[in-house]
Amino acid sequence: MTYRQVLILGLGFGLMTCSPKTTTNRSTGKATDFFSYQPNRLPLISVHRGGGDLTGYPENCIESFAYVAKQVGTPTHPVIIECDIDLTKDSVMVMMHDATLDRTTTGTGKLIDKTYAETQQYRLEDNQGNVTAYKIPTLEEVLRWGEGKATFTLDVKRNVSFAKVVNMVRKTGAGAYAAVITYNAKDAALVHQLDPNLMISVTIRNQAEYDRLHELGIPDNRMVAFVGVTEPPKELYQFLHQKGIACILGTLGNLDKQAAAKGDQVYGKFVENGADVMSTDRPLEMAKVIYK
Repeated sequence: MTYRQVLILGLGFGLMTCSPKTTTNRSTGKATDFFSYQPNRLPLISVHRGGGDLTGYPENCIESFAYVAKQVGTPTHPVIIECDIDLTKDSVMVMMHDATLDRTTTGTGKLIDKTYAETQQYRLEDNQGNVTAYKIPTLEEVLRWGEGKATFTLDVKRNVSFAKVVNMVRKTGAGAYAAVITYNAKDAALVHQLDPNLMISVTIRNQAEYDRLHELGIPDNRMVAFVGVTEPPKELYQFLHQKGIACILGTLGNLDKQAAAKGDQVYGKFVENGADVMSTDRPLEMAKVIYK
């Protein structure tokens, strides 16, 4: 099937019949089919760190999430926000990629040495160093904001326990529109044990990595496969699609640079080869090609 056919069929088929808010079972907290493989649907855009390369919009910030959701997402094709969770001194989960405050805020020093109240005196900076009026948000604020507006893949930093994140997902009912990112099979098994209804982003770059996850009891219908930051063989896409597993290709880095140098139409080639979701630092450019 060609990329043009994918787009035509996807427009007719749609991502879902409704938005994530209205197609989920909030009473049981089950994850939605949004994160599962859907033949012929339009590809999805995952915004790395929530859009931190956009001038005036810092990474890991609700205001940035809202901007990219408006620019990239639609009610039937909500944007995926990939965002990072770290911990303050008083154990509040906040959105922060770095262990230190220096790069992304007007503050300095380690986040873990600051209380949440102390972090609120700082302002977020965009990737060009421009100071904004925005503050560091909590995970709870982000998840409550996102209902009906966006979906999330949650990157859990070392200071934060998976149990703490899973509890917050339960508290906010965000299991309907969020998946937890893991980087190894052991952590994926832990998240599945904590809540078997949650969707889990797992690394699958070859069949051996899939087999390990399967051995640990993680069912196919709870996996979203991150296939790496270079294109995998088409056979891997086909293998995972046969099991109903959607595939995330990390275009952030070299593949985004390739698109910038050779033309954004290369994003279409990634979709033709099998990518269901592309995680990018260039969401606006990608959306022009994918959703034109």
